[in-house]
Amino acid sequence: MSRLLDPKTLMAIKQLSLSAKTTIDGFMNGINKSTIKGAGMEFSQYRSYQPGDDLRSLDWKMFARSDRYYIRESEIETSISVRLLIDASASMNHHDGDFTKMEYARYLAASLAYLANLQGDAIGLYVFKHRHIFSMAARQDFQHLSRLFYQLERIEPQGGFTEPIHYNEIFAGGHQRELLIFITDFYQKDHEIIKLLDTFSSLRHEIIVFHVLAKNELELDFKGYSTFEDLETGETVQIDQAKARTEYQQRMAAHLKQIRTEMLDRRIYYRTVTTDEPLDQALRDFLNQRNKLKN
Repeated sequence: MSRLLDPKTLMAIKQLSLSAKTTIDGFMNGINKSTIKGAGMEFSQYRSYQPGDDLRSLDWKMFARSDRYYIRESEIETSISVRLLIDASASMNHHDGDFTKMEYARYLAASLAYLANLQGDAIGLYVFKHRHIFSMAARQDFQHLSRLFYQLERIEPQGGFTEPIHYNEIFAGGHQRELLIFITDFYQKDHEIIKLLDTFSSLRHEIIVFHVLAKNELELDFKGYSTFEDLETGETVQIDQAKARTEYQQRMAAHLKQIRTEMLDRRIYYRTVTTDEPLDQALRDFLNQRNKLKN
């Protein structure tokens, strides 16, 4: 069973920074602390103390065990640049119960940002919204993290996914490899999301895609409804859920398999997450891909 609280409980917390902190505190208490290094520093080895060495580097626990003085050395900077990419198209307004996909994406992004900040990483935010992109360049400080939380709270999904003509500002800047975390429901009309990921892949960035799904859309279980509306086009369709459910679930499974294959072909790390799912595995995915980038 997950060590983290029910996401619905945490998403109900009005202050996004508090829900993120609560989530990460619970996550870190449930894993081996040695897998997380503070302030972006990673310990390598010991050596014997030599006159003139900085006493602040002495390891007193080693002294207690061996009665000899040892210096912790080879602490190397391992912080990286992390960009959070958020799909804020209208389809992210899809809800299951009391919460929408966007609320779950906001909570996931805030938790990842909080964890990345603990690692000493620079964090940027890019929100893909109808006809434009909101961007915050990656930085590493607490005030920047607070501003990022504020911008996450302001996201209101609308329209379709951002058109490629607006992508240029994302690619501006240096050529350093980065970790890109894309949170999306993968609703696209003309492979625009795939085209965006292809561009990122060509720049040799490490990419994680979290595909946000609702349980009711996976199962076609919308109690009491027979008319369904496309949140991005406004088109409606009449469906007898009981009759359509089996074929729908088969097609959904095939659709998800196709997306997974396309991501695998591009060497992009891909995981589906449902809006009732705790964040344990998503946070582990982040740490694993982060280590892959810095090694």
